[in-house]
Amino acid sequence: MSAVARFAHAACLLALLWFAGAAQAATVVDDRGVEQTFSRAPARIVSMLPSLTETVCALQACEHLVGVDDYSNWPERLRSVPRVGGLDDANVERIVSLRPDVVLLARSARVIERLESLGIRVVVLEPRSIDDMRRVIATVGQLLDRSAQAEALWRDIDAAIRRAADALPAAARGTRVYFEVSSAPYAASESSFIGELLARLGAVDVVPGALGPFPKLNPEFVVRANPALIMIGDRNPAMLESRPGWRAIDALKHGRVCRFSAAEGDVLGRPGPRMGEAAAIMARCLAAGPGR
Repeated sequence: MSAVARFAHAACLLALLWFAGAAQAATVVDDRGVEQTFSRAPARIVSMLPSLTETVCALQACEHLVGVDDYSNWPERLRSVPRVGGLDDANVERIVSLRPDVVLLARSARVIERLESLGIRVVVLEPRSIDDMRRVIATVGQLLDRSAQAEALWRDIDAAIRRAADALPAAARGTRVYFEVSSAPYAASESSFIGELLARLGAVDVVPGALGPFPKLNPEFVVRANPALIMIGDRNPAMLESRPGWRAIDALKHGRVCRFSAAEGDVLGRPGPRMGEAAAIMARCLAAGPGR
């Protein structure tokens, strides 16, 4: 066999191996315990949860998103992607018209059975903790045939959280924090991903995890808990000082209230690839003096 023939033969073998690898099936197990096998990475994806949308984009697969929920707003390139509603009001007809290879959504979505009855493949993933986030990133990476990128993404997130924690002054550690997510009031407890992130930063969430991740509280509970720092979003219009007894809370007496912008609130409220950025936002709040 001539040198040219040997080269051509080797090239053919490499091509065959490459195509075999590209066509390799991926089997994923979603949060329902449902196992599904995909013969190839989905080319047309609808994502119905902002944290899942951000994960797809962080894995450099944004171009495969043909539809997203009404609240997915990062990165900015998603502005031109069709909107298909939310968890409670998903537009099934619109989703079907987009011809997705898969729809990513949360367990609480009401349209799972309807979509599956129409022959739409569904993968249910809902990160609620930091460990969940790592698992979901790995699952999405496996689905997209980007497992190596998923591992690298998690390492970057974990490293960013460590950097934020290491940069905090010693005086900020142990700060008792109340994190309000809605003015009912609903709070993030120590068992939520927000509470876990506070713990990684060395802070103490005053709402016990036994109440559930995001419990609705009696406002008197917060008065008794007496946090030294309050974190709250600008989307929450409530005047904290007007709540009965709240003027006596240390955080309000000393002006230690962090009001996050809407953009910051999106970062903090989504257990996804921007968790390192969320840690940095929290760390700046913990390190700031009165009047933040």
